[in-house]
Amino acid sequence: MTFTMKDKGNRSKIKIWAVLLWLLMWEIAARSIGQEILLVSPAVVLFKFLQLMLTLSFWQSIAFSLLRIIGGFLLALCAGVILAGISSMNTFIKELMRPLIAVIKAVPVASFIILVLIWVPSRNLSVVISFLMVLPVVYQNILEGIERMDGQLLEMAQVFQVPYGKRLRYIYLSQIMPFFKTAASLSLGLCWKAGVAAEVIGIPRGSIGEKLYEAKIYLQTPDLFAWTFTIVLLSVGFEKIFLLFVDKLVKKVERG
Repeated sequence: MTFTMKDKGNRSKIKIWAVLLWLLMWEIAARSIGQEILLVSPAVVLFKFLQLMLTLSFWQSIAFSLLRIIGGFLLALCAGVILAGISSMNTFIKELMRPLIAVIKAVPVASFIILVLIWVPSRNLSVVISFLMVLPVVYQNILEGIERMDGQLLEMAQVFQVPYGKRLRYIYLSQIMPFFKTAASLSLGLCWKAGVAAEVIGIPRGSIGEKLYEAKIYLQTPDLFAWTFTIVLLSVGFEKIFLLFVDKLVKKVERG
């Protein structure tokens, strides 16, 4: 029996019944505890989220964090692709990058946040942290994609003197794109987690991290859950939009 990528995508989709079951369990747990300061119900979180949406500061905080975290993600995406391309052609650069990538992966996010906070203003902390968390994922995935390319196909293109532009479009792009999409999907969630964590520690004024910190300090549990829900929506929403944009761009390039 064959197993297509479409089948795989369908199997990995989240089922509505599973979401509803978890929400029901959450509601039961909240009612059993009976202490809103410890655990609020899904209905309270949704109501608080709708209340926050009516305030200007809510959208200002989203804009503040979104621009910086996604900015760090896009910078790391470009840097990772470029460095992977250079490393695939130069063994010295590849060996030089190996310990750096290993260190970035091994150092805890909290340590990076504290260290970077010494040199970078708290307003830009989430940009740097998002960049550092995304870079290894993109670099390693793209490098693996390049190294696993079909050598015979490349040799054939060289023998028949296929122009570099067409080789880039029809060979490199088609074979590397699955690795690129995987890297983007994995790193988007990671950059949001790391970026918001940086904001919670650095507490830049007007950020989502500041709102989370204030909710924790003043024991505003509904606000804490509502802002967490907001982060999840931003992370998942941007991932869907970005990957959809990538798919459309690839189809446009392939059509020429």
